[in-house]
Amino acid sequence: MDLNNRDIRTVEDVLRLLDGLFAPGADRWTEGGADWWDGFYADRDKPVPFFVAKPDENLVSYVERGLLPAGGRALDLGCGPGRNSLYLASLGYEVDAVDLSATAIGWAEERTREAGARGVRFVHGDAFAAPLDGPYDLVYDSGCFHHLPPHRRVSYLALLDRVLAPGGHFALTAFAAGEGGMGSELPDAEFYRQGKLDGGLAYTDAELRTIFAGLTELDLRRMRDEPAASPSFGEPFLWTALFRR
Repeated sequence: MDLNNRDIRTVEDVLRLLDGLFAPGADRWTEGGADWWDGFYADRDKPVPFFVAKPDENLVSYVERGLLPAGGRALDLGCGPGRNSLYLASLGYEVDAVDLSATAIGWAEERTREAGARGVRFVHGDAFAAPLDGPYDLVYDSGCFHHLPPHRRVSYLALLDRVLAPGGHFALTAFAAGEGGMGSELPDAEFYRQGKLDGGLAYTDAELRTIFAGLTELDLRRMRDEPAASPSFGEPFLWTALFRR
């Protein structure tokens, strides 16, 4: 979009205009941010907690507590190296897993081959524009939502409305505001003034409840801190949440 022209006609035009208010190097959510994520995933030996080949402890908990259906169709938003996608596939889910980073997708496909797993379709691209064939019984997001600028919550909610099946479940992990949390707690407007997101947005539990008020809350808590020997991933600087449509 040419910001010098008066060509705004749709909501999507407005959203793209707001995308353009951020410095190019700050983009982590459009296809323009793919190179940054490729660089992030290029060094697999970096001490990044979620590089481990383990599913999120909250996701495992939902399954063990019977809060999720035993199989169905799942969408993994911002799948990274595929750790949660592979776990869901092991339970019998047919999984579509999408990520901006071709490097992350390549790593996930490598893990899939090594595990001999079936039932995962990896999609390289922007989740808001990718050919995602819903409806899905489960939409899972482990660390994607908190990298979106405020205006892209509109796109995110529209995506959920489009692809989440009636009675389907939506679950996410997101940076937690407050003591022991991670991410920026600045007001929404301040991100547009400074043109960057400071590594991601931190949310309170009340804010998550407000944003996803159109869904029924089933569980919302801090993620448990899992030891290195645990079969699950867990870091307490994240919220975990489960909703039902």
